[in-house]
Amino acid sequence: MTPRFEGKVALITGAGSGIGFAATRSFQQEGAKVIALDLNKGSLNGSDSWIECDIGDSTSVNNAFQQISKLTKQIDVLVNVAGIGAVGTVETATDQEWLNVMNVNVIGIGRVTRLAIPYLRNSASASIVNIGSIAATAGLPDRAVYSASKGAVNALTLAMAADYVHEGIRVNCINPGTADTPWVTRLLAEAKDPEVEKARLNARQPMGRLVSSEEIASAILYLADPAQGSTTGTILAVDGGMQGLRLRK
Repeated sequence: MTPRFEGKVALITGAGSGIGFAATRSFQQEGAKVIALDLNKGSLNGSDSWIECDIGDSTSVNNAFQQISKLTKQIDVLVNVAGIGAVGTVETATDQEWLNVMNVNVIGIGRVTRLAIPYLRNSASASIVNIGSIAATAGLPDRAVYSASKGAVNALTLAMAADYVHEGIRVNCINPGTADTPWVTRLLAEAKDPEVEKARLNARQPMGRLVSSEEIASAILYLADPAQGSTTGTILAVDGGMQGLRLRK
């Protein structure tokens, strides 16, 4: 069988680790050429077209697209993964923290997508997949700023889907539950008792474990697949049932 993305070009932000890296590997396995954007090369291997990029900085994004223009005139899939976290309540959050998180998690998607749209218009099956979070739809403690940013990603996804549906550019979003990524590992390392905290995170999700990066990557490929030509404006939960299930204890 011909790989699903044979001959297609995928642009992935935050590609150096976690969900972005898993998506990069999955698209490559399905035949796509991947252009990987990240601040650091991280886990990316030599077969990737890695471009250093800080999506929180317009100059960095502009410079990245100058390099992209030398590699391709067409982008078939844009995956907006890159983002940063924040811990705390509205009482503890500073103005600068609000600005930093919204700048990267929301405006960063806008920066990259704005410059990617002309390339996506050259594709016969253009697709954008944004990465949101369970924090957008479930109230989580000590995640005020992060949750607000991911709620904005959900709203932005729907607005983008409406803006570009008549051009054949599909826009969807995935809301992962707590995922087994380097970012979560770093948060656990800062806890008083990392093992106890990880057990709590596992128990919080009905399936009793963290979501894997590979499971999220599989969902990204599903939404990006040209076979899903009628799927746009969808927010897909990949959260082990955390949002929708209420189990008896």
